[in-house]
This record gives sequence, C-alpha cells and structure tokens, in this order.
Amino acid sequence: PITEVSTTASHKRPTGVDELDRVLGGGLVPGAVVLMAGEPGVGKSTLLLAVAAQAAEQAQESGQAPVLYVTGEESASQVRLRAERIGAMHPHLHLTAESDLSRVVGHIQRTDPSLVVIDSVQTIADSTVDGIAGGTAQVRAVAAALVSAAKSRSVPVLLVGHVTKDGSIAGPRVLEHLVDVVCQFEGDRHSPLRMVRAVKNRYGPTDEVGCFEMVDAGIVGLPDPSGLFLSARNVTGPGTCATMTLEGRRPMPVEVQGLIVQASGSPHRTTSGVDSSRVAMTVAVLQSRLGFELDRKDIFVSTVGGARAQEPASDAAVALALASAQLDLPLAPAVIAIGEVSLTGELRPVTGLQQRLAEARRLGFTTAIVPPQTEGLKVPEGMVVHPCSDIVTAMKAVLPLDTLN
Repeated sequence: PITEVSTTASHKRPTGVDELDRVLGGGLVPGAVVLMAGEPGVGKSTLLLAVAAQAAEQAQESGQAPVLYVTGEESASQVRLRAERIGAMHPHLHLTAESDLSRVVGHIQRTDPSLVVIDSVQTIADSTVDGIAGGTAQVRAVAAALVSAAKSRSVPVLLVGHVTKDGSIAGPRVLEHLVDVVCQFEGDRHSPLRMVRAVKNRYGPTDEVGCFEMVDAGIVGLPDPSGLFLSARNVTGPGTCATMTLEGRRPMPVEVQGLIVQASGSPHRTTSGVDSSRVAMTVAVLQSRLGFELDRKDIFVSTVGGARAQEPASDAAVALALASAQLDLPLAPAVIAIGEVSLTGELRPVTGLQQRLAEARRLGFTTAIVPPQTEGLKVPEGMVVHPCSDIVTAMKAVLPLDTLN
C-alpha cells in the first residue's frame, strides 16, 4: 500500500550552495539525476566543481563516502588547476578523467560515492552502442545507464549538458525525460550575472531562480543581486526609471534607461534587455496619447547590468524613462514603476504586486507607481503608492506639474 511506503530515503540534502538549493527546492534527493545545461563558457563546470567541493566537505564531516567528479572534456590536471583557482580543493573529492561509460560505472561501483558529477554527458561513450560520443544513440544509452546507477545505489548524479545554437539542450528529447531535474544555466558572457532556473523538477518548484556572479576566484551566490541591476541611487538624471520584475517567485529590481536624440537619417529603435516589440508599442502610445513627436528621433532603451525586463509589468518604467528623456526632466527620487501599458495608455494590473512592493521598499524605494486595482493591497511602511489609471496620471505624479498641460 502506498501509505506504507517510507519517505525517509527521499529527504533532501543541501548542497552547501544556497542559491542552487533554492532552485532545487532545498537540496539533492538521493538517487536524483540533475541535468545542468547551458552555453559553452557560461560557468557550468565551475559551478558544479564548487558544488562538489562543498559536498565533499559535508560528506567528510558527516562520515559519508567521498564525492566523485568525472571529467570527459579535460584532463585531471586541468580540473585541478581550476579547483585551485576557485578554492575547491578537498581530499574527500575524488577526480577521474574518463570518457568510457563502462569505466565510469566501474568507478561509481568501487568508490560508492555520496555524489557524482559527470562533465559532460555528451562526452561519455558506450562501446556497445554504434555512433560517436554526443550522438543521439550514445546520449540515450549513457543517460539511461547513469540514471540506472543513480537509482540502484541511491546516489545523486549531476550531469553537465551542452546546448545547441538555438538554445535547446543538445541530444535527444528523451534525455530530458529520463532525468529528474533539468536546470538552465543562463548568462551573458559580457556580464558577471549568471542565473540558474529549473525547467523541470520532480522534487520541487519550477518557478525559482538562483543568482550567481562570476568573479576572478570562480562563481559565488548572490542572495541579493540588486547591486548589479541598479546604478547608484544618488546619481539620477533624465531618462531613467526602476521597475520590479518577477523571475519565477523572486522579485528582481531592474533599472530601465531611455535616450532620445534627433535622427540624422532614418530613425533607429535600439533595445537591450527589454522586449523590442513592447518598446515599439510604448513609443506609439507616447506619440498618440501624449503628442510626443518621436517619429524622427533615434530611441535607445536599455537595462543596467545586463538584466532583463521583458514582462508587461515593466511597460510603465519604459514609458516613464522615455517621457523623462523626451522632456529632459529627471523623475522624483526613489521612484519605482510597475504596470502594463495598454494601447489606450491605461495602466493594467500585474501579478505579484504585493511581493514586488515589499522588495522595492527593502531596497530603499519610497514612491511607487502602480495600476489602480489596489483593493486589499498592503502598502509597505515608509512607501507612498500612487494608483494611476493611465500613463498621463503616472507622469504627473513623478514629474514637475508645470511642465505638463
């Protein structure tokens, strides 16, 4: 009977990396297979090497078996050099450079580890299966064998996976079905910010996001990433407005900056970190509803620190940033704008408004522009909330009144 099945063996064990535990739902479940996919050079190997070192330290303290790190892409000496650089050296962390599946399984059987990291699943080959390593048949066979080993020995396995040019996970779709958790490791190589989000999780939520920062000494968790997304709050000028986006269940501050200049030829619309189609719609609303003459202007809209503000809730911040740039007037200090702008210029409600405002107040914002549907909303102490029916009302709340007619 299902009521008599024990759940003791499925208790989660923290990895020691808080931001990864947030995404996994508290830690690793014994026997779970986690696929960590991302673009080359984004930091997958660095993160999992740090996780392996943390797990090795915990395993030694609790008297558990060592951690096994299998690298199929680099030599053992290369991995050691990285471990020395990021401070991931630990005697309880065992390392092997191997690409043959039977040998990898043999290492797992002999070591009986408390955690296995495979870097990467596309480099391991099964000699009994035709095709080259990374091919469809090979990836399917290797993944099935590793999943079987994880379940039979109740050892969690972390797999590194590559992605194709279009961003999808390389290999057959059955790979994603075989594993228990699929995590996407995202980030712009020109930005220090890295994000991990679960797109599949049999043991926890899929709406959590973990934030990391790439530094010279490796990769570190960011429990409060606001410093990357907001410029100095005492330096404000025309064309800037902050908003609060939701990454899963996590509120993330984003500063939107707009610049409007006279076009020397055909006008250009350049965006970075925001949805270009929504920016074009917002520009049309400013032209139609407010009479701004923008058809012969070059318009630039960007976010600070490589953040993304692509959900409709950031429309109000984009509109206010562009209005501020057009009028050459800075917004009132410590203002945050949250709301979707419709084609009629109205502010429409968004989800998670209470959570967004609470985080904004914690970061020091004292004035908020929100949609008018605020019934039951608890305003954080020390914050003034302006429910605005449309973008004109929002502008009057945060811009000098004598400039608007």
